[in-house]
Amino acid sequence: MDLTAHAFWLLRPGEGELRPVRLTPPGPGEVLVRTLFSGVSRGTETLVFHGAVPANQHDLMRAPFQEGEFPAPVKYGYLNVGVVEAGEPGLVGRTVFSLYPHQTRYVVPATAVTVVPDSVPAERAVLAGTVETAVNAVWDAAPLLGDRIAVIGAGMVGSSVAAVLAKFPGVRVQLVDVDKSRAAVASALGVEFVTPEEAADGCDLVVHASATPAGLTRALELLTPEGTVVELSWYGDKQVSVPLGEFFHSRRLVVRSSQVGTIPAARRGRHTFASRLALSLDLLADPVFDALITGSSEFADLPSVMPRLADGRLPALCHRIVYPSGG
Repeated sequence: MDLTAHAFWLLRPGEGELRPVRLTPPGPGEVLVRTLFSGVSRGTETLVFHGAVPANQHDLMRAPFQEGEFPAPVKYGYLNVGVVEAGEPGLVGRTVFSLYPHQTRYVVPATAVTVVPDSVPAERAVLAGTVETAVNAVWDAAPLLGDRIAVIGAGMVGSSVAAVLAKFPGVRVQLVDVDKSRAAVASALGVEFVTPEEAADGCDLVVHASATPAGLTRALELLTPEGTVVELSWYGDKQVSVPLGEFFHSRRLVVRSSQVGTIPAARRGRHTFASRLALSLDLLADPVFDALITGSSEFADLPSVMPRLADGRLPALCHRIVYPSGG
């Protein structure tokens, strides 16, 4: 059995490389996975690639199978789909999702992989981690029948939230972004696209995912009295200014954080991290999510692709990395 692999490492902020890896055979309760696809989570991985993770967030920002330490050298990532080659007999040959970085093969506990349903193509399953973030955000938001909702920021996470909310009966969902090219994504997801200036006010709920102070300000402006902003953006080491004077108190507005690292209290009695991820994979049976995968590159090209993704020269929502069939 071939137990060699290659992994993508951030060598220093702004520069990555592929490194060889020697694996140990899977032991009891473990699996050897050959990666088929991984996804670049552009928002978070851009911050990591630029070395912009604040020192006081180093522990909280660790990926489950991260190696190295921030800012670098570090092996980082968490959207991986592969096929089990050896290990637990019941999983051999199955396509699985795991929160593993960009690496051609890896060995992990069998409990760290989730079987991809037959109804979900492996190419689409790389979105599972992002859709899981969206599921958690919708749990935090707790939308009600007939709500007027805006999602600000038509990136990977915001678009995933809009796709999930579009399934709710009787709600009005607008996907808001300054980039008018995202209108095609909104159309594919079945929601209305508007620019910030065109967005309808009187919202019961706004989900903010643009990671900009202007987006958060607009989110507050769109709320009806006693409305709620669910803040999904991760700002890294940037300071954010928010207008908490003016109408903020008179309208009794609420700003609520949402973070996928914790299951909302109202759901903890019925859901675990594993069941939340399984739910997210079930949702990915809907082909509308294909609109969120906007490009692909070969694994061998990742050191040159990642800088272009990070600085915007290569526009993307989710950028899919394709691995060689031989691992």
